[in-house]
Amino acid sequence: MSEIYASREDAKARRDIEEIAAIVIDAAFQLHRDLGPGLLESVYEAVLSKMLEQRGLWTERQKPVPIHYQGVSLDEGFRLDMLVNGQLIVELKSVENIHPVHPKQLLTYLRLMNLPLGLLFNFGAPLLKDGLQRVVNQHTNFASSRLRVHQQNMAQS
Repeated sequence: MSEIYASREDAKARRDIEEIAAIVIDAAFQLHRDLGPGLLESVYEAVLSKMLEQRGLWTERQKPVPIHYQGVSLDEGFRLDMLVNGQLIVELKSVENIHPVHPKQLLTYLRLMNLPLGLLFNFGAPLLKDGLQRVVNQHTNFASSRLRVHQQNMAQS
């Protein structure tokens, strides 16, 4: 068991959060393209998890996260749909439209776990690009992000 943990820690050290996010996004786009919208969230979760493992990432599905607040401890404060490499929260939906509460929930999860980045996917969207949201929590290392828009170009528009 310690060998598995050591290899996971090695993988974690080798990949930064933006590289992990790029791999997850690529896999999610492939999954949506191949299976289409409208399946149950649990189907997308199971298949995406396998796809990510095939790409060298490790995932924890339906991960219970405890909450400690004002002396009260709850063993299962909430469950993450997926935690990738112990660093990236992935929340999956398969609904007609994302509601404003969904990214807010993800931001709360990021804050409670002290993690910088989460991805919210709505596999119910006709185009996955319309159903993808990045949610950040004090994340400042965007250097390697392929999704980053060059801010100077936006300022000139």
